[in-house]
Amino acid sequence: MSISEETKMDLGKEEARKPVSRMRKIVKFILKALAVLVIAIVVFIAVVFIVNKVSLKSEQSKIQTYGQLVPVDGKQMNVLIQGEGEETIVLLPGYGTAAPALDFQMLIDELTPFYKVVAIEPFGYGLSDRTNKERSTENIVSEIHEALQSLEIDRYILMGHSIAGIYGIEYVDKYPDEVSAFVGIDSSVPTQPGMDAKLPIGTFNLVQKTGFLRLMMKLGGDPYAGLAFKEETIEQMKLISLKNSYNPTMLNEMEHISPNFKASEHLTFPKELPLIFLIQANNTGVAGWIPLHEEQIKNSVHGKVMTFEGGHYLHHTKSKEIAENVRSFLEEAKVTGNDLNNKDQ
Repeated sequence: MSISEETKMDLGKEEARKPVSRMRKIVKFILKALAVLVIAIVVFIAVVFIVNKVSLKSEQSKIQTYGQLVPVDGKQMNVLIQGEGEETIVLLPGYGTAAPALDFQMLIDELTPFYKVVAIEPFGYGLSDRTNKERSTENIVSEIHEALQSLEIDRYILMGHSIAGIYGIEYVDKYPDEVSAFVGIDSSVPTQPGMDAKLPIGTFNLVQKTGFLRLMMKLGGDPYAGLAFKEETIEQMKLISLKNSYNPTMLNEMEHISPNFKASEHLTFPKELPLIFLIQANNTGVAGWIPLHEEQIKNSVHGKVMTFEGGHYLHHTKSKEIAENVRSFLEEAKVTGNDLNNKDQ
């Protein structure tokens, strides 16, 4: 029995419709899958955000107070004072060190048998207030000085880690009669390369606000693993890191890193000021790390550069060596200073 032409045409149309129908089903499936994926991502972001908010609130009560609050520019700055030595060492942190007084604790313990140690937590750090004031070097230096004035401390050795090398050189330039020596712990140098790089501040801000910082910290390695901190100190540093990291004050300081370096390029330490730098022996991140510091002491009457095997946070692993060498250096500088004074007389 033969198939009519009309039937053949109907069958042809049916066959032609099959690919179109399959395509529509595939598109519909893809759209549904994308919708499910988008919903899943939105739910995941919402969960991360809510968990972070709830956790921050509950963790606030677990943070233990330490040090003392002093009035600065209408706000409160936290300062830890330890030891009763005749000479005072003022400790300044590197950028982003969430809880400076706790981070410096091992070094403070090594220094306090011989010195009175004052660990400053600038605005946005540790237990200090945050501020909307621009984080220019000038403002940061002025605030630190006001804190010391509030404590009636007017003669001291300035010891700083990392970016405190930039703040320190301006501090000495502004208050030369108060600083008796400068100690840099792997401290920054105004002329070091790469400090004009554009930083993704918006990304850091988003990571902090959405709560993904907490997730990243949880999934990342333990930064304190293998270090000699007490367990309770590590727990407190982690809690304060979650509270402080990438807060608006810190992000504003990040925004000012490049101009702050630029503004300090013309500054040098006074040649009469005892000056010692304790730095990494192998800093692969900054070209010419050792020569940069040697350049800083070349005109110093009493200057020294010492290298140590270790990471950028040398005081985490070399606190004892740092304290011993600083003490020895300062004693030598005192003798040298007395000899020079005697010659002048």
